[in-house]
Amino acid sequence: MDGIISHQTTRAALKDKILGGWTGKAYGCMMGEPMEYRAQGEIYEGSLAIHPQAPTTWLHNEDDLYVNMALLDVVREKGLDATAEDFAKVFRESKFMLWHANGQARQNIKEGIAPGLSGHPFYNPHADDIDFQIECDFIGLICPGLPQSAGQIADRVGHLMNYGEGYYAGLFLAALYAAAFIETDHRSMIAMAMRAIPADCDYAAMLQDLLKWYEEEPDDWRHTWQKLEDAWNFDLCPWAKTDAGRFNIQGHFNGTYILMGLLHGKGDYIKSISICTRCGQDTDSNVGNCGGILGTLIGYDKLPQTVKDELAPYMDRDYNFTTLSNNAASELCYRLALENIERNGGRVDDEAITIAVQPFTFEGEREISFVGMEFVETFKALDPALQWHGDWDVEDVRKRQAGGEVVISSSTPGDYVEVVFNGTCIYMQGNLHSNYGIIDIYIDGEFIQSRDMFIDRQWDNCLQSTAVWVTGLNEGQHTLKVAISLEKNAASSGTEIALGRVVSYRGAVAPLPEKE
Repeated sequence: MDGIISHQTTRAALKDKILGGWTGKAYGCMMGEPMEYRAQGEIYEGSLAIHPQAPTTWLHNEDDLYVNMALLDVVREKGLDATAEDFAKVFRESKFMLWHANGQARQNIKEGIAPGLSGHPFYNPHADDIDFQIECDFIGLICPGLPQSAGQIADRVGHLMNYGEGYYAGLFLAALYAAAFIETDHRSMIAMAMRAIPADCDYAAMLQDLLKWYEEEPDDWRHTWQKLEDAWNFDLCPWAKTDAGRFNIQGHFNGTYILMGLLHGKGDYIKSISICTRCGQDTDSNVGNCGGILGTLIGYDKLPQTVKDELAPYMDRDYNFTTLSNNAASELCYRLALENIERNGGRVDDEAITIAVQPFTFEGEREISFVGMEFVETFKALDPALQWHGDWDVEDVRKRQAGGEVVISSSTPGDYVEVVFNGTCIYMQGNLHSNYGIIDIYIDGEFIQSRDMFIDRQWDNCLQSTAVWVTGLNEGQHTLKVAISLEKNAASSGTEIALGRVVSYRGAVAPLPEKE
């Protein structure tokens, strides 16, 4: 495909591919949802039958789809030049809950951090998580053969919640969608999309390894899976350090499972998403992306009849929190794709379409979220290392859920918790709630910052939120103190605070960009 100048297609073919993309993603999510994180660092060997509740109950409440639709709706309202501030509206106003990098982005944006920095690792310990990858499908579907246009939109969307490898995971997938409109060979598509990310990033190295191991055993996906597991399954997300399994929510690591399905499935839709599901980890997200890419590649008409029949009753049902269904999103993406083709030098006639294919290249400096970062210590809320002073509900929690992943709460200003830790970065889990107050954070007796744990009632109980994320400490032993402030947000109905796990790291995060 190097040197291609234009690609000829038709209106009907373009529409078929876009509908295939959304349909393929939806069915993939249905297959993967029941197995989400049931296999962590191991192959899932259970049933792959579509759960009876998948189409009736789960699908329209699938975050991998409704966040996509919410972001796509911004483009419907603001156009192809929608800004990062426009997309940030989804985090400020949408009523749905968000987790990991998305949840942190909402917390950051609500605290006044600029949308372009809300995914930066200085503010977001989830910067390399999967979030942008799982909701970038709409970008690729409105950018057929237009990876540069996809990259421009990706920059405005992806840096809301991610940075570095987490951002490149979504950028790569958006480029892979763009390639699926103009190429039919899987290896060629992947090679094209790889040129859209930095050649020296970790994801590029991961993909090179994946392709090498695929060539070694093209008919044995388990061989490829084990090689990837041994070489690359290491995640820095503060939730990755668990007692059960080898949890990994990185965008780029999970992204390799998408390609394993694509390559080892050899064009068979059901085989592809089945392999992707068996790879484990974030299955609904990975399998949804795998199904979306393959659905775009082969088009709706060539999807298995069982897939189309299963989804047929739900193609016009809006996803929760949105006014877009599979059919409505497909029609909207089709109109936006036509507009995008024309504005980028292509031509749209009564039936024929000429796409002026853009080069698949990456321009700019490589982003690295975490430099030399590694885990040092992890303490759960009930660990004796955490010293709770005051009226915290430690004993009540211990009786209810001894040893579990819990939070400890108090409503008394002045109550505090201390923990001695080693490392250069420290994270502490917190809950957000409409009756929560403000915390004051100290390192080695020095006040560092305050953090408001209030959030609007519609998002009560964001248990994966951040209370403390402090980086750039000197190597060595430190003491973290978190105290309930005498102050509170005027909108809050109380002063309660709930805190949980503590994770320390050794290493550094990317510096904030210099102000122009």
